[in-house]
Amino acid sequence: MTSSVSPPSAPAPTSSSRPAAVLRVFDDRPFRADGDLLALAFAADATLWTVEDPGVLRRWDLGGRRQVEWHSLSDLENLWVFSRDARVLASASDDVSLWDVPTGQLQAVLPQPSWVTALGLGSDAALVVTGLDDGTVCVWDAASDELVHELHAHEGPVSAVAFSADGSRLASAGEDRVIRLWEVGTGRNVGNLEGPCDRIPALVWHPQGHRLYSSGWDTSVWVWDVARREPVILLNSHESQIQALALSADGRRLACADSARSIHLWDLETHRTAQVFRGFDGEVRGLAFSPDGQALASGGGDRVVHLWGASGAVVGDDEARPVPVEARAGLALSPDGERLASACPGKGARVWEAASERKVFDLDAEGDLLALAYSPDGRFVAGGGADTRVRLWDALTGRRQATLQGPPLPVTALAFAPKAAVLASASASGRDVWLWNADRAEPLLVIPDAADGCSVEGLAFASQGDLLAAAGVDWLAAGDSDGAVLVWDVVQPCQVVRLPGGARALAFHPAGRLLATASLARTVRVWDVPTGYRVAELTGHDEAVTCVAYSPDGRLLASGSDDRTVRLWDVQTGASLGMTELDTQVKVLCFAPDGRSLYTGNGNTSCYQLRTQRLMNGR
Repeated sequence: MTSSVSPPSAPAPTSSSRPAAVLRVFDDRPFRADGDLLALAFAADATLWTVEDPGVLRRWDLGGRRQVEWHSLSDLENLWVFSRDARVLASASDDVSLWDVPTGQLQAVLPQPSWVTALGLGSDAALVVTGLDDGTVCVWDAASDELVHELHAHEGPVSAVAFSADGSRLASAGEDRVIRLWEVGTGRNVGNLEGPCDRIPALVWHPQGHRLYSSGWDTSVWVWDVARREPVILLNSHESQIQALALSADGRRLACADSARSIHLWDLETHRTAQVFRGFDGEVRGLAFSPDGQALASGGGDRVVHLWGASGAVVGDDEARPVPVEARAGLALSPDGERLASACPGKGARVWEAASERKVFDLDAEGDLLALAYSPDGRFVAGGGADTRVRLWDALTGRRQATLQGPPLPVTALAFAPKAAVLASASASGRDVWLWNADRAEPLLVIPDAADGCSVEGLAFASQGDLLAAAGVDWLAAGDSDGAVLVWDVVQPCQVVRLPGGARALAFHPAGRLLATASLARTVRVWDVPTGYRVAELTGHDEAVTCVAYSPDGRLLASGSDDRTVRLWDVQTGASLGMTELDTQVKVLCFAPDGRSLYTGNGNTSCYQLRTQRLMNGR
């Protein structure tokens, strides 16, 4: 192997409902993203567009309950805003980018004189408005990329901007807690609205232009009479800061999201609360009404698109329920490659026919399952849970055989020894590794402080079963190499070697001498275990490397990452053999026994079967 290898650059952004390398999809759940949802908008055909961190644009067919297409845009921006018709998307940080939504293509870049803290688009996206951290408001002509107005608006950063529906007026709010009204044609200030006693993070105009709605950290929505420059009423049923607003096209209903993770739906004819939606697992950051006003979509930190009907009922079934963001994807393939077990937090685990995507049975569990493993003889499926227990099921029938109770910590890593019914378990919240006799359902050995003072992120047995590697990370320390990988002789027992640098996951080569680790430096490191020498460092991933796997014949090494790519490497030379970009983060990898397929456990809780050959530069 070479000491450092870089692969070819990533392909152009994809626009597809299923990447070309994907052969099958297991446990596909509608309306799941794998990043925090930042903005939503309905198109004229009633499909829904969403953008999530870090810059992934998706289109959803709500009736068909599926993702229609996706585009990977940019991970540099922190603000995202759709035009009213969802045809243009603007993003901003220290400049503004304009994207054509249907194609995902970049249309223009507008350099900004300062950091952008607020962003808005006109109704036809012909004008762009930016609020800056120095209090300036800039109006831009999107077609010519020219600055139309530079308005010295606020004493402090601008917190919100919004064009009126007819594009003739502009409202801006600042950290000075003043809302200023502007005439777009002349740039003239035509009035100020004063009264809120706390930050104003969102503004929205009534379609007729006679009302302006401002959200506040003072727990109220202020309804302003624009002509008289005074509030009409305060909508104050919220218990906490109001972060986001959306108004139906007819101006009759207003949706408000607050930091208590609830959405209040207001009837604006009576100024009464019509519905309150609660129970989100993350902050709600985006709201959008359908064109006919009959549906409301929301999204945020729980990474799920939630849909609500006109009556307030949830659109869809329990498949759209949120999952814990911190939960890990679970994936395991039976030794013969005929069955696939997948863990979906909130839904237990399922076993599938690998050749048909047909569900065979569910694995019962009281809590979320965070890790899965098949025994090498195919008799057991093991599942590690958030409720701190390890369960063993009969792999043929799905009946539970035993429950193993170790330390009171969530079980996030599992590995079976290759030639015995020995199961290793560990927790990313702890430092010890437990070894179990699966036949007798009893503990065999506890390895204390298995990763040298670090949390145990991953486990892997060598092919002979006598060596066990534990990947450790010291999350409290700063730097790329904080942590260690320790290899243990579980027969003696004793420590064999300590490899420097933290790792999130690891895998032994089938011959047992090489160990691949997913380092904290966004690289794959390959180690010669007997000597402790690092023989290769494979570079190319743009985000955290989350998983690694060797092919059964030992010729290929696969790596997956939060950058949504899977890469293949030549084990002998370290050369890059190819890669594919998926529409979701990759959390777990395993090869089929014949090496022709590679399975991924994904950030959106689905599992993919990839064609290995399609990953190898078109060969």
